[in-house]
Amino acid sequence: MGKLFLWVGLVLLLNHHNGAAYKLVCYFTNWAHSRPGPASFLPHDLDPFLCTHLIFAFASMDNNRIVASNLQDETILYPEFNQLKGRNTELKTLLSVGGWNFGTSRFTVMLSTPANRGKFIASVISLLRTHDFDGLDLFFLYPGLRGSPMHDRWTFLSLIEELLFAFKNESQVTKRPRLLLSAAVSGVPHIVQTSYDVYRMGQLLDFINVLSYDLHGSWEKFTGHNSPLFSFPGDPKSSAYAMKYWRKLSAPAEKLIMGLPTYGRTFHLLRASQNGLHAAAVGPGASGKYTKQAGFLAYYEVCSFLQNAKKYWIDYQYVPYACQGKEWVGYDNATSFSYKGKFIMREHFGGAMVWTLDMDDVRGAFCGTGPFPLVHTLKDLLVKADLTPFTITNRPKCSLEDLPTKRYETLLLSLGPTLADKRATLMKK
Repeated sequence: MGKLFLWVGLVLLLNHHNGAAYKLVCYFTNWAHSRPGPASFLPHDLDPFLCTHLIFAFASMDNNRIVASNLQDETILYPEFNQLKGRNTELKTLLSVGGWNFGTSRFTVMLSTPANRGKFIASVISLLRTHDFDGLDLFFLYPGLRGSPMHDRWTFLSLIEELLFAFKNESQVTKRPRLLLSAAVSGVPHIVQTSYDVYRMGQLLDFINVLSYDLHGSWEKFTGHNSPLFSFPGDPKSSAYAMKYWRKLSAPAEKLIMGLPTYGRTFHLLRASQNGLHAAAVGPGASGKYTKQAGFLAYYEVCSFLQNAKKYWIDYQYVPYACQGKEWVGYDNATSFSYKGKFIMREHFGGAMVWTLDMDDVRGAFCGTGPFPLVHTLKDLLVKADLTPFTITNRPKCSLEDLPTKRYETLLLSLGPTLADKRATLMKK
């Protein structure tokens, strides 16, 4: 009887949001096509039924106007990207402006006066409608930080209010569906407190992509996982903590989209014999063959790394890591994605966001589990709303009961680091 009630509850949960399942928001990057050989990725490589929302990263800004980053985006990639909707009429596409490398200075100038914001908003509507996008994603990292003055926190909110007002007016005049508005936001508490009016953003935005990853990396002197689901004792940073923090500050749970990375963060260990969590590290791991960035491996590069590595599972954080000599990588796999999907379901959040599509095993050439194994794991859980176990080769089998109870989460946080660290278990190859 208990299992029946659980099943009925899940069915009700999976049919929230006016009868739809969860959002699966996937970023496509306009630089992935430049990677060599099998890592090159273009819009025509996409399955239009894989995600509910596709976001094109990134547009740029010039003289307070949104502009395509380059001519190829405008003439080739934008058309190919939005032609996917011809095959899936339910698909929504958004254009993201900003990004980490974009910095903050152009945002600050644009935000500084109502006239500048108005100029930006008019250009946004024109560009989105010209190229058949369904909305705008704001990727401003971060208002009030990285050279951005504190008042950007409030002018950023003004921009969101004015964009939404303009989108509504444009829709009424043209009789077209209103353009969507989302934002990518930090999941780190001190950044959230500095940069965002969480309550108002939660009221205004259609959905909020929480960057609940990059919580540890080679900028630190000790190993730590990029995107642990749950917190390590003494270190609250985790995907669950980030999501619950936004919810605690009154953002609607159904608008919160949890970010999941399709890449790992790597370290170069001080000693090969000391290779657990919080082991001493002396810098980033070696660059990947295709992504060519120290301290970073795309998931398909992780799969190659794992062929000669020792693999471990962190029981209390529900994520894997692996070691090969002095090289250490914390990454996600289909099992950890499955647990994160179950967590999203359990907590009634709005869905999952993937950064990025091109770093999954796009064609199934590296990992041996078919195309897009990570994103398909989320699709099977959140979009198909399939309550049966996975049947695709090597897909994980886990259930909501496998997640720790909230009481157990509290207990884990109360454990000392030494005791908790012993819970990392060796994964058999």
